[in-house]
Amino acid sequence: MDYIHRSLERKFLKMSSAFKAVMVTGARQVGKFTMLKALAQDSGRVCVSMDDADIRDLAQRDPKLFFQMYQPPILIDEVQKAPALLEQIKLLCDESDERGRFWLTGSQSKRLMKQAGDSLAGRIGILKMFSLSAKELAGKADDIPDDYSLSSFIKRSQNYPANNILDVYERIWAGGMPDMVSMDAELRRAYWNSYIDAYLMRDAVDDNGIHDTEGFRRFLRASAAFSGELLNYNDLGSAAGVSGVTAKEWVKVLQSMGIIFLLEPFYNNELKRMIKTPKLYFCDTGLCSFLSSWTSRDALMNGAASGHYLENYVVSEMLRNASYGEKSVNLNFYRDTNQKEIDLILEMDGRLHAFEIKRAASPERKIIRTFSLLKKSGREIGPGAVICMAERPFPVDASTFLLPVNLL
Repeated sequence: MDYIHRSLERKFLKMSSAFKAVMVTGARQVGKFTMLKALAQDSGRVCVSMDDADIRDLAQRDPKLFFQMYQPPILIDEVQKAPALLEQIKLLCDESDERGRFWLTGSQSKRLMKQAGDSLAGRIGILKMFSLSAKELAGKADDIPDDYSLSSFIKRSQNYPANNILDVYERIWAGGMPDMVSMDAELRRAYWNSYIDAYLMRDAVDDNGIHDTEGFRRFLRASAAFSGELLNYNDLGSAAGVSGVTAKEWVKVLQSMGIIFLLEPFYNNELKRMIKTPKLYFCDTGLCSFLSSWTSRDALMNGAASGHYLENYVVSEMLRNASYGEKSVNLNFYRDTNQKEIDLILEMDGRLHAFEIKRAASPERKIIRTFSLLKKSGREIGPGAVICMAERPFPVDASTFLLPVNLL
């Protein structure tokens, strides 16, 4: 399979020119090592993986000898498997002012982040990678929105095909794991079964000390069923047959693995009666679909949960944009005790942009009424949009427009 360019490449290379070490974290199999190998091609950079038992044993036993044999500049994959290297990397960083000597990847874990932070503080830049986005799969990795105006999206739409619900739900159902790009439905099921057994369950036991493996499997499926919902640990635990306390701990585990993320509610002193509970989303909707036993695109698209999956997909695509883009962006949602809600609030350049997410091609205008709530925040309000199945961007009123899902 040909290499698929990633949106993170630009930011990674910029960080590599500024920091002595750069680490890319993220869930297993999202393409961290593949991207760095592609960027290191023909550069003379040594590439080693700690998945090799002999190399890992040397790295742990004698880090000094390891770096005599594998000299910088170097790319080290799955560095969390050889934590003894981090202290030696610190010493080597202090011996030279050269930038980008150490390129590291690590499956995101609490232990790795703490070790890297403790050993390499001030010397390392840390970036997070997700599975493939729709833009990356379409060959438009560098086309990350930094202007959320109607005119900007009209211009961008000239380089994209018309929005199509079948294409959108194919992406939702299939997910974005690079190894699965060319797989059919049967092979995808086999891949996800292997992924859960070989990575998620093993990491749960080895890295997080979880011994109730059957309970954790149930918890994975329960988490998928709660995707897009307000996070209630007692309800989630009950669905998995574990306590609320255990559910809270296991949510942290799934976050540290890069499997789920929590979208925090928008907070503002001027707005009253806001809830303070986050929402749970999956980083990859393909895994979420598999865990909920959706066996095809059409079954998912026509099922009762299709709206929840579209919301999860949109929020996860926006999360990728926020992580990979040049500008600092905050993502939140709004809900108050009167059940008034805004699906997504994007804060950028001091302005708030409100978004609703709807499966319809021609959503009703009344759904944007809640956008006016943000005026009470005392903040500057930018253009808002209804992210939906409209074929092209189209104005709703002077400050709101229909935004096709495929333009995110």
